[in-house]
Amino acid sequence: MSVSDHAGSVPRRRLQAVSHPELRALLTRNLIGLEKEALRINADGTVALTPHPMALGSALAHPHITTDFSEALLELVTPALSSPAHVLAFLHDLHLFVYRHLGDERLWAASMPCALGDAPGDALDDDARIPLARYGDSNAAQMKTVYRRGLSNRYGRTMQIIAGVHFNFSVAEDFWPLYQQTEGNASDAMAFRSEAYMGMVRNLQRLGWLVPYLFGASPAVCRCFVQGTENDLQVFDDSTLYYPYATSLRMGDIGYQNRQEEGTGMKACYDSLDAYVRSLTWAIETPCPRYEGIGIKRDGRWQQLNDHVLQIENEYYSTVRPKQLTDWMERPTLALRRRGVRYVELRSVDVNPFEPLGIDEPQMRFLSVFMLHALLLDSPRIDARERRLIDANHLLAAHRGREPGLRLGRPEGEIALDAWALETLDAMQAVAELLDGGADGPHGASLRAQRHKILEPDATPSARMLAEMRASGEGFAQFTRRLTEGHREHFRATPLDPEHEAWLRGLAAASFDRQRTIEAADDMDFDTFMETYFAQSEAHPLELASPFPL
Repeated sequence: MSVSDHAGSVPRRRLQAVSHPELRALLTRNLIGLEKEALRINADGTVALTPHPMALGSALAHPHITTDFSEALLELVTPALSSPAHVLAFLHDLHLFVYRHLGDERLWAASMPCALGDAPGDALDDDARIPLARYGDSNAAQMKTVYRRGLSNRYGRTMQIIAGVHFNFSVAEDFWPLYQQTEGNASDAMAFRSEAYMGMVRNLQRLGWLVPYLFGASPAVCRCFVQGTENDLQVFDDSTLYYPYATSLRMGDIGYQNRQEEGTGMKACYDSLDAYVRSLTWAIETPCPRYEGIGIKRDGRWQQLNDHVLQIENEYYSTVRPKQLTDWMERPTLALRRRGVRYVELRSVDVNPFEPLGIDEPQMRFLSVFMLHALLLDSPRIDARERRLIDANHLLAAHRGREPGLRLGRPEGEIALDAWALETLDAMQAVAELLDGGADGPHGASLRAQRHKILEPDATPSARMLAEMRASGEGFAQFTRRLTEGHREHFRATPLDPEHEAWLRGLAAASFDRQRTIEAADDMDFDTFMETYFAQSEAHPLELASPFPL
């Protein structure tokens, strides 16, 4: 196995330690989960205005089929599994089940929405064209919808129906005690694990520009998406705007990244878990003049959960998040404080329109190597100068990633994007060999496939999209609708195992039972519920009894 101590590589001592058979075996049991968003559309390409299909279950209580911002924005959630193939098989079954209950609707094949008006290029009336997600009559359900109404009032609805794939990654729990021992660290076990994950988060930010370069699939948008906003996008055709070398406009400044930071002073701090939690807590508890004008209520109707910098933690959009599972109505920051980081969520992955599932197995294997590499690297704190470089690199990669000679910034000086990318993949090779148990294996093959995209930028999904659009004379909407129809035909023609279908039907029925239990357990009005929710703190336990006592 190749080992090196050059910059950007896992330290030789650490790599040798985790190469011990016992530790290496545990690393092959890393857990991966996917959250894949997809917009329901009509046959003409417009956003579906129909309710979440009843046959899919309760969006509030189903563990695997729910909605995101809009009633039309499906979110399919897999369990965390150790095999990428098993994760994809589960996601495939979810798609098969969904398509059996969509009627004449489809799942849009790309991240960026389109055809939002009556005709290509028409302006969008947010409220009329994009219905907010609805979850029932319980206090918990109302809170979810009010939060989304707040997002609508703050940022508009169009931005909120951008779809993505969230890649969740964690190391086997049995790995941590042995790893802590090899690191010679005598701190509390939870603190050690959390600090390691926070180091991983910092490194994913440093190297995160590589994700849109390799997997970005949103180089163009419909005119309707940016109508009424200032931009310098170029004209592709009458209905489509683009940047010639863009990789992921979703992750650029016309997408939803960092909208909270404009005029609010909000910037999460990743120096430690404590610093991260404190920065988010400050934002949730601090009034923001920009949002005070919206008001909390209007004519008795809640317009947002509060008028603070953030309504709740989820409002802070970032490329990567440290996560912990939450108990009933527990604030995510309190869950992190109480139980530390459990897994890391990479949020910068575009839906790949060339893949029916929006992602494939080689990409998942590459991302597993990428995230484990980020975990094992040294990870100094990010100072103000490096933070500016990180933000600039992400934007450059999103807007101009395939531009010949493009240079990115890092503390020691500028470097060509392709040189840094090749350097990073070289450094990742040792981790791929660790997971494969040698030089030949699926993780190593995934690195070779991505190396080809660096040497040949035309092989990236973003370049392939633009090339196909030019060759076929299609704008973004036409191109994506064609691929959408292909995916629909694939899923409708593929049989779903009867046992799996019966299981999914049972989950849907059980989710409605769970929703009814939640609704029946409400014992206070919504105003009191919200007051109680925001009153919880480390010293003040949540006083909202779970509808599902142990």
